[in-house]
Amino acid sequence: MTGRPTRVLVADDQENIRSAFRIILDAQPDMTVVAEAACGATAVEQARHLRPDVVLADIRMPRIDGLEVTRLLAGPQVADPIRVVVVTTFDLDDYVHTALRNGACGFLLKRSSPALLAEAVRAAMSGDTLISPQITVRLLRDFTMPPPPTPGRVGSTRLTDRELGITRLVAQGHTNAEIAAALFISPGTVKNHIAGIQRKLGARNRVGIAAWAWDTGNATP
Repeated sequence: MTGRPTRVLVADDQENIRSAFRIILDAQPDMTVVAEAACGATAVEQARHLRPDVVLADIRMPRIDGLEVTRLLAGPQVADPIRVVVVTTFDLDDYVHTALRNGACGFLLKRSSPALLAEAVRAAMSGDTLISPQITVRLLRDFTMPPPPTPGRVGSTRLTDRELGITRLVAQGHTNAEIAAALFISPGTVKNHIAGIQRKLGARNRVGIAAWAWDTGNATP
């Protein structure tokens, strides 16, 4: 940790939304908005030039929509991805699934509270994925990932009992802190376990872990 504020780029085609997000985030002691973009193409250009820590991206923007912005900045083919949190008015399953497959590390509805917006940025920085509570359980039940490129699927026997327990809690939408409290271990230990699980499953992030758990029957509602 450097102690410097988290640098955020806000991409939304509505000026009033960008201004509101800037006010909310600049009021946080650990965040600063370094740029705004009114269209997707500008967001990609500025993100690649400025390398912010987190990009907040609306979905419906001119030239390039937020889903494509996410793929270009955080997708599976990006060598040096940037964290992207999608923030939208539209609670549509297709949008959520596409955003997460494209590498988003958060999905919020614009009607979410200012506190949740700030927490989504913090979650992205800590390796967590924050999704609006209204859609979390529905999303994790329905969301499936395509098979990995290597032959066959990774079986649960590759995971230790501890790793499988953590995987199940991730699939239920719990944060690292909540998992640590449930299992009576430190958040740092949880973070290390999750990193190991990602390596074993070939998952890009904790959403990939959750998707694997639901897809293979290793999660419970």
